[in-house]
This record gives sequence, C-alpha cells and structure tokens, in this order.
Amino acid sequence: MRECPLCYCPIYWWSELEAFAYLSVLLSIILGLGLTQLLTATGRLIRHRDRVRVHWLPLLWAAILLLVYVQVWWSMYGLRFRADWTFGAFGIVLAQTATLYLMAAVALPEEVDTGTDLGAHFDRQHRWFFGFFLATLVISVAKDVALSGHLPDPVNLTFHAVFVVGCLIALFVHGRRYQEILAVGFAAGLVAYIAVLFTRLR
Repeated sequence: MRECPLCYCPIYWWSELEAFAYLSVLLSIILGLGLTQLLTATGRLIRHRDRVRVHWLPLLWAAILLLVYVQVWWSMYGLRFRADWTFGAFGIVLAQTATLYLMAAVALPEEVDTGTDLGAHFDRQHRWFFGFFLATLVISVAKDVALSGHLPDPVNLTFHAVFVVGCLIALFVHGRRYQEILAVGFAAGLVAYIAVLFTRLR
C-alpha cells in the first residue's frame, strides 16, 4: 500500500485488488448458494404452511444462520488488499464457506409434505447442524492463523470460544428446553459479537 503524495489517501496495487476479485468469485458462489438454500426453504414453508407443524426453534436457527452469512460476507471485505495468497490459505477460507453451506442444507426441510414437523426435523438434524457450526468456528480461527500468522484478537477469540462451548453443549444435550435456551443465547451472543466487532466495514 502507498499513500498519495497530495492527499495522503491510500493507493493500492491493482494486482492486490485483482487477486481478491478473482478468488472471491468462488466464495461468492458458495455463499450465494447457501443463502438461496436458506431463503428457498423458508419460502417453501410459508407457501405450504397448511401442511407444516411449525416450531419456532428451527426458524430461529435459520434466522441466526442468515445473520452469520451476512457477518461472514461483511468481514471478508477485509481480505480485499491481501496479495500473497497461497492455495492452502484460500482453501481454508473456502472451507469456511463450505461448512456454512452445509449448515443451510440441514437447517430446514428440503421438502414439505403433509404432516411435516419442524421440531422433529430439528431433532433429527441438530447434531449435523451443530457439527458444521463447530467446524465453521474452528476453521474461522484457523483462517486468521493462516492469513495473519496469529490467533484472532482476544475479544474475537473469546466470542469464538463461547460459541464453541455452546455448540459442544448443543451436540450432546437433547432436551428441547435446553436447546431453546441455547438458541436464544446464541442469538444474543451473535448480535453482541457483531455490535462489538463488525459495526463498521473495514
């Protein structure tokens, strides 16, 4: 990065911008597919609501996941001036988008038939959902290490640790009431995470 000698505004080499623009295409496709999966499933439930036994828990997780997608997309703006990409570093970033897509794939039913029960669907899929969520968090930390050479800052790392503990609890606790409490806690934690670290585009 250089500074303009007249106004001191940053001037970036085109090679840096072009590298991220090229690599971000594949990331954008996967994130877009995940968002499409999530929104399509939600629209399907609305259209066929007379066939569905609604439960708020998987709908809340779908909303949380939608917010996660937006946060990840928002934070990836910080990669735009990175020029020294390696295949391994890009692979880690790509893996994070892949696990996010898989979360969207299991969050809501793929098909809606008469008697579809959202609560029962969540009970069947919650281990996969939180397994992919846990993988996403671990990959997120590994991504920072691969790209910057060190762990995320203490506040960011603390939020990751709290979410990891929440995922581990959710993987092994089967009670619906505990799952509901965890979902509300995750929603509050994610809102706090964004408010503390991602209110401005950087």
